[in-house]
Amino acid sequence: MRNIMMILLLVTGGIFAQEKELSEARSQYSRAVESEAAAKRLLKISEANAFTNPVMMGYKAAGHMMMAKHVGNPFKKMSHFNKGKEILGSAIAADKDNLELRFLRFAVQAEAPGFLGYRDNLEEDKRLLLNGVGKIKDAVLQKMIINYLKTSKGLTSAEKEKLD
Repeated sequence: MRNIMMILLLVTGGIFAQEKELSEARSQYSRAVESEAAAKRLLKISEANAFTNPVMMGYKAAGHMMMAKHVGNPFKKMSHFNKGKEILGSAIAADKDNLELRFLRFAVQAEAPGFLGYRDNLEEDKRLLLNGVGKIKDAVLQKMIINYLKTSKGLTSAEKEKLD
């Protein structure tokens, strides 16, 4: 009985820690566009669980892509962007139906300069997000996605109106 209690404590403690890290990753993600420090913090937070959690892997990818905005050297920009693109592709391959991962990719593809040629999944991800955002049970995640979609260059005015 004592062993079972210890296992339950370890499991619930681990789940709580992962939820806290995910919450922190989401918070830093929202700030990383404007803040290099937030992008670095996002990378640090996501590193710990990126190997076992596809969503954290997605935030690691987003951190690299955000760092591309903050570094001056063009080679470092491309290196960060391409590394993030590769990691995000692997994360989505591991959990292709995850709307949070699709949101991360949609946001990057909608905002990335056209010359990068990274827009292959824009319409597919947009369709999945528009059809699924109302079904997301995590209220914080749902709000984060809806708020982004309402301001996104990747949606038409009519699509944005349907989000209200």
